[in-house]
Amino acid sequence: MVDSTTVRTLWRRLEPFHAFIYFAPEATSNYADLGLDGQDGYFASRSAAMGAVGAEVVIATFFNFKPKLVHDALPKAWTITTPEAVVAARFDAADKTLRRMLGDDVNHPDLAASATLARRAAQAGDPAGRAIFAAHAGLDWPEPAHLQLFHAITLLREHRGDAHVAALTLEGFDAVEALVTHLASGDIALPASLLQATRGWDDDEWEAGHERLREKGYLTRELTLTVEGRAARTRVEDLTDAASIGPWSALSAPEAAELRERSSPFTKIVAKAMFNR
Repeated sequence: MVDSTTVRTLWRRLEPFHAFIYFAPEATSNYADLGLDGQDGYFASRSAAMGAVGAEVVIATFFNFKPKLVHDALPKAWTITTPEAVVAARFDAADKTLRRMLGDDVNHPDLAASATLARRAAQAGDPAGRAIFAAHAGLDWPEPAHLQLFHAITLLREHRGDAHVAALTLEGFDAVEALVTHLASGDIALPASLLQATRGWDDDEWEAGHERLREKGYLTRELTLTVEGRAARTRVEDLTDAASIGPWSALSAPEAAELRERSSPFTKIVAKAMFNR
């Protein structure tokens, strides 16, 4: 059986093969062609599988964005275009981007083998209690192997993400507290200013989150986690790992290792290309 440590490792290793869609100019262009600019494209494209949902559904499921940022995008996007058109635009952008990044490797047999393994895991995921995963699991599978791998990793990532939101909620973290403790844990290599800005929180709201964490005894004045804060964050990550094992039960430990090994060259190419285009 695949254990929780392996599940976390696989998530980190495979993530670039999903995350590129948020940085690809092909995606930005496709959404703009539909009339969606800036973050409107992000909120619409990630939520489109759920249908023409309003801001409150996205606030609940995406978790860490300032509500006003979401309200500015939705439901306005659905007066401009349709969820079906956005889903198609996202897959088209993924196809174009992966062909650009991978070149001839888009047809490599190891990529096809990776897609087969990842798809088997993704299809074993239980949608109960996982809204974003369930919505994407209801989409038709694309045909080319590179898009199957993209879709499978998207499913596995959203399955984990839904569990992570539940773990954060159970631990009593709000959106800003979740972001600040994530930064303070050292698990994310992004400037705090960038994470704050892209999630829409102003300086007063960000500092208020710091203060709430200090009152809980979780954060120091130097913005590092206390022993209690690190323990709380560890509980969140451990619960997330445990709740994310389900889909991977479809693979044996050797098959999970095979997926990591076969997919590694492609995820590295994509990770490098994301920021060096």
